[in-house]
Amino acid sequence: MVPFFIFYSMFGFQRIGDLAWAAGDLRTRGFMLGGTAGRTTLAGEGLQHQDGHSLILANTVPNCVSYDPTYSYELAVIIQNGIQRMYGNDESVYFYITCMNENYCHPAMPEGAETGILKGMYKLQSNGAGKDKPTLQMLGSGTILNEVIKAATLLKDDYGIGSDIWSVTSFNELARDGIEVDRHNRLKADEPAKKAYITECLEDANGPVLAATDYMKIYSDQVRAWIPQRYTVLGTDGFGRSDTRAQLRSFFEVNAAHIVVAALKTLADEGAIDAKLISEAVAKFDIDPNKPNPVTV
Repeated sequence: MVPFFIFYSMFGFQRIGDLAWAAGDLRTRGFMLGGTAGRTTLAGEGLQHQDGHSLILANTVPNCVSYDPTYSYELAVIIQNGIQRMYGNDESVYFYITCMNENYCHPAMPEGAETGILKGMYKLQSNGAGKDKPTLQMLGSGTILNEVIKAATLLKDDYGIGSDIWSVTSFNELARDGIEVDRHNRLKADEPAKKAYITECLEDANGPVLAATDYMKIYSDQVRAWIPQRYTVLGTDGFGRSDTRAQLRSFFEVNAAHIVVAALKTLADEGAIDAKLISEAVAKFDIDPNKPNPVTV
């Protein structure tokens, strides 16, 4: 029997952290599914339910493998791999997987995406705006990947900016891979140097990189060392307030409008576009530049 423990995500690593650590110590195997995961996926719930850090806590347990999938096919690939690793390959690991309670379309799996899903990221789609047009790489995970996709459409249609969209199923796994590669290159300097998987994905990509998630900025920021381009992160630092998803994402500055503004700022810093587009976008999307930083409210 394969154990599945399903709970409100905030009530898992937040409230049974000692047991989660003990599970690793005891070489427990199975799946922990954090439902209603993310700080903005809930609607009409209190602060105590808004989870922006469970994936960060999960990464403190060395043999906990954690993922933040967006689509059903990603979840299927991850669970299938987990069963194989734990019960086929006899690995002493267990899995923490976040799940949302939001309705949105689930596309068919891109051909050949399985390896990237398990390693932590894969290219979901490209939105070319034409030759010699500004381009950037956009990383999204969980429910905020949908906001990234919306932002990419706005950037292309309203500003002539192209993008590649990457679904990041696990910044934690990407970071662990980068740490492992750095260790190999340090201790086995006489052997050919290895590259982190995220470096391999992005090193030949055009433009700077922007990431947006439903978790604290440190979650996506932990891979900065292995990204060769300028890197900007958006996240949900702070308590937030119980409201609609749209209002929460605006409050935390991770909705499509804020992603567009962050993309424009990143491209302007690169000298790829005129900086005046940033303030114009702030006005266009009715963003209040004087509102408090979410982490202070």
